[in-house]
Amino acid sequence: MARSRWNGTAPTPTAKSHKRTVCAIWTLRRGQAITAPMTAPLSSSPKLPIDDALPDLIRALRDQGRAVLQAPPGAGKTTRVPLAMLEAGLCDGRILMLEPRRLAARTAAERMAETLGEIPGQTIGYRVRGESKTSKSTRVEVVTEGILTRMLQSDPDLPGVGAVIFDEFHERSLNADLGLALCLEVAGALRDDLILLAMSATLDAGPVAALMEAPIVTSEGRSFPVETRWLEKPLAPKARRVDALVDLILQAERETRKEAGTEAGGILAFLPGEGEIRRAARALEGRLPGDCHIRPLFGALPFGEQRAAIQPEPHGRKVVLATSIAETSLTIQDIRVVVDMGQARRARFDPGSGMSRLITEKVTRAEATQRQGRAGRVAPGTCYRLWTKGEEGALMAFPPAEIEAADLTDLALELALWGAEPDELPFLTQPPTGSLSEARALLTLLGGLDGKGRITDHGRALSALPLHPRLGHMLTKGGKTAATLAALLAERDPLRGAPADLMLRLEALRDPKAFRQRRPHDLNMPTLQRITSEAKRLARHSGGSGKGDAGGDGGPAATAPAALAALAYPDRIGQRRKGDTPRFLLSGGKGAILANEDTLAASPFLVALDTDGNPREAKIRMAAGISASDIRDLFGDQVHWVETCHWSKRDRRVLARRQERFGAVVLKDRVWKGAPAEQIAEAMLEGVRDLGLRLSAAARRLQARVELCRAEGIDLPDFSDQGLLDSIEDWLLPMLTNVRSAEDWKAFDLLPALKTRLDWTQSQLLDREAPGSFTTPLGRKIPIDYSSAAPEIQVRLQELFGVTRHPTVGGAPLKIVLLSPAQRPIQITMDLPGFWQGSYADVRKDMRAQYPKHPWPEDPTEADPTLRAKPRR
Repeated sequence: MARSRWNGTAPTPTAKSHKRTVCAIWTLRRGQAITAPMTAPLSSSPKLPIDDALPDLIRALRDQGRAVLQAPPGAGKTTRVPLAMLEAGLCDGRILMLEPRRLAARTAAERMAETLGEIPGQTIGYRVRGESKTSKSTRVEVVTEGILTRMLQSDPDLPGVGAVIFDEFHERSLNADLGLALCLEVAGALRDDLILLAMSATLDAGPVAALMEAPIVTSEGRSFPVETRWLEKPLAPKARRVDALVDLILQAERETRKEAGTEAGGILAFLPGEGEIRRAARALEGRLPGDCHIRPLFGALPFGEQRAAIQPEPHGRKVVLATSIAETSLTIQDIRVVVDMGQARRARFDPGSGMSRLITEKVTRAEATQRQGRAGRVAPGTCYRLWTKGEEGALMAFPPAEIEAADLTDLALELALWGAEPDELPFLTQPPTGSLSEARALLTLLGGLDGKGRITDHGRALSALPLHPRLGHMLTKGGKTAATLAALLAERDPLRGAPADLMLRLEALRDPKAFRQRRPHDLNMPTLQRITSEAKRLARHSGGSGKGDAGGDGGPAATAPAALAALAYPDRIGQRRKGDTPRFLLSGGKGAILANEDTLAASPFLVALDTDGNPREAKIRMAAGISASDIRDLFGDQVHWVETCHWSKRDRRVLARRQERFGAVVLKDRVWKGAPAEQIAEAMLEGVRDLGLRLSAAARRLQARVELCRAEGIDLPDFSDQGLLDSIEDWLLPMLTNVRSAEDWKAFDLLPALKTRLDWTQSQLLDREAPGSFTTPLGRKIPIDYSSAAPEIQVRLQELFGVTRHPTVGGAPLKIVLLSPAQRPIQITMDLPGFWQGSYADVRKDMRAQYPKHPWPEDPTEADPTLRAKPRR
């Protein structure tokens, strides 16, 4: 039994749900009897761990109107809590319970109905996509999370609903986060009687309880001990994880059968996706004992096959190969062994590319713990992990909320329909600004939002469709073809590894048998069947006219598959770049690439329908060829003539063009004659940044003089390379009117442009503190080099005859490199008088032999400076 204790005082609900910040903690511990009686039918049902927490939960909901329930997997919260609320008479209306998956919703409804001795559709009903079993007598309705959003958008006050339960809230799905935010808003403004309950297995309950201003009720639950076995050493980096998992399943089967015999129980193996499950199933065929039954379990599997994985086997041992669908919500009977591959598949959205992709990641510690717990639901169990104990410390604690990483187009549409900014709603996690901006830009392109971000009539129509807005937009434009395309694009590719051409998939859908006879490609029949079934359902929502009020007037072209695809993906219309490799520039500005041997590799234009999501250059996996004329027909109001001057890295010159464009795609390209010099100069400025400054020797000397003065605290402009680049528009732009190419830039002298950075006063100050040259006794100006440690000049030795004081700059001695008549260094000195008195004699001795025609007087201080040789005799 459990006992309850108040830790703090539960706050009184306030009018504004999103400003609730205080929560009370109810902790249930073992040891104290619960005196509140349980009424039939729960009183006659088998005892479950959650039963001890139900009285305190009901009390919290009755007093506060909301609560957060923490209960571990297997405690029974999904099937016990709604019935307990119903028996307690907490509300007059229906109780809605949200489940993250269709299978979980149907299964939960069936188990509760069975508890009442009924079938689904009577007291207990459910609604999932494409299926509903409810009636006027239904009091508890189990629904998938998106259905609640539709109900709220249709009738914000939720008529006929008395309570909403968010089951498995720890999964932090986008729909659950949005549904809770909207429910809190409704409860604060319209329905202060609406009961709200969030239930979770692993969630850190503090933040959500603070958001809801609700007490936390915790059930410690009950589970049997699970022995965990890790790998002895990490897998090799290039090891095939599915093969390693198959070996681990075989090992687990042998060891647990030997240890427990007929009591060994079923095996539940966790894999990231359908592809890995099917590969593992093929690899296990014929390698397991004859009494073992392999049962796959994933979301896209037909319900009958899902049910077979959940139900106990009449004879023999069951081996369930499941995705994360089996972590929570579902009770898979007779499982006593878990084999965990340690991976999960999640959707990730890149705001820069506007593309989502499914990526495979390591599980988090919370997910690994939930998976492990599946082995201890009915008896002591064993968990095998495909990683070492040392690797466990590197796992993240919890998976990220979907709102942080997913495509937010649906969310942006729902917010526009609700008429609120995200910061006006009580989200547990606010949506990322970049992803939300990308989503709104796409909706504007689709015509779902207007120029001010407000929802349009077309946007309202999109929000009512059971599809991503991209596909919903396409569905409103066409008939049967649009429905087929929408179903195809919403599913996984039935022709994995085949050429990218969309028409191949449509050919397979029209006649699968003939396709398999004609084509060598592997056709996934279960996927094909799901697409066909979904297409029939979606056909009821199709527009059928081929025209629409957004994205241009579709016209006749809008009924063609490629054109319909373009309507769904206007930001992924690609134009082939120059070159041998089939690289494409997408209308949204990003790059994509096809395999060289692909049948669409030579297409001048295509629509990229499926990519690997690489943000730098996405690999195209499915596409449709399209013509420039079709693009004009479809998006005429978004095709514009643009005059542009830009620097071409490829051509290494400024290009002035007049272009007909759809986004970044160029449909026509002509030379722009008479482009303004100012625009050419601005484009060349980008060329300068690309090519670099290329300072001449004289320009470098000026730069060094200025930087020397600045180092001594003199106020002059920044002449460092970075400083020059940062201010390049101010000093260089006016000088670039006749520079258009890399060759022009190579011949361009930067010195005059640099001098314009200094006004007259600054120039005088620079000449005084760091003069640019030294005047020899012959009147020649020798440039001073300031780039070394000391200012330096190079001068013929004979030109300094008669100089008895060492030259200085700013009070510091010049470093003099004395040159021979052949301009080769023969001596470096910073003390010219000392040189005349000292080593000059040795230099004279050597130089007289090499250059006898030049003067080498014994006393250079008395000789006249000269650059001439001795006159001939």
